[in-house]
Amino acid sequence: MRILVVEDNLELAEVLRELLVEEGFAVDVSVDGEDGLWRATTVDYDAAVLDILLPKVDGLEILRRMRAAGRRAPVLLLTARDSTEDRVAGLDTGADDYLVKPFSLDELLARLRALLRRGPRGAGGTLRHGPLVLDPARREVHLRGRPVPLTAKEYQILHLFMSEPGKVFSRTEIIDRVYDDEFDGVSNVVDVFLSRLRRKLSGGGRAPVLRTVRGMGYALAEEEA
Repeated sequence: MRILVVEDNLELAEVLRELLVEEGFAVDVSVDGEDGLWRATTVDYDAAVLDILLPKVDGLEILRRMRAAGRRAPVLLLTARDSTEDRVAGLDTGADDYLVKPFSLDELLARLRALLRRGPRGAGGTLRHGPLVLDPARREVHLRGRPVPLTAKEYQILHLFMSEPGKVFSRTEIIDRVYDDEFDGVSNVVDVFLSRLRRKLSGGGRAPVLRTVRGMGYALAEEEA
């Protein structure tokens, strides 16, 4: 999952980046509203964390223009102001949740996970594809009732496929969705992760859960009868 953080406090922005990367997210950080607005309206994020008081363009304007551009990713607003009017303004503009500074990092993570569970790509909670079950709340995967140990990146890639089961993803799309702007690897890294996922999800000689669509990319295989 790819998260946008727009926060002009450089120290806090770096803390949030490190926290979310440790949790397995790909994270893009903007330190002013102008850059944040460009990212929020042009990149398909899974969620955004927006400070309200930003230089150049404030967080509420970013949120307004996100929604006007059809970007439906859940948004968590951060602010130092705790008045009812401020909360109402943020929620009326299209925010999904609101957190007042100073805040606990554990609380921020909990709120962000909750938004992702009910957001556009996480709607419906647990994801199922035949005998494969992915639980976003616990970040767990089970196949035919047995847990499947996945790395953070393997989990993100599988979540991407299971969130949009009818879609064929190219290597470039997969990289855009599960890596941040600091990724400087090569596209065949996706093949490595998909190969590992296939091995972990195709034990016992059963048909693979992931399939290659020649000339296009990769997709979930048809569900088992």
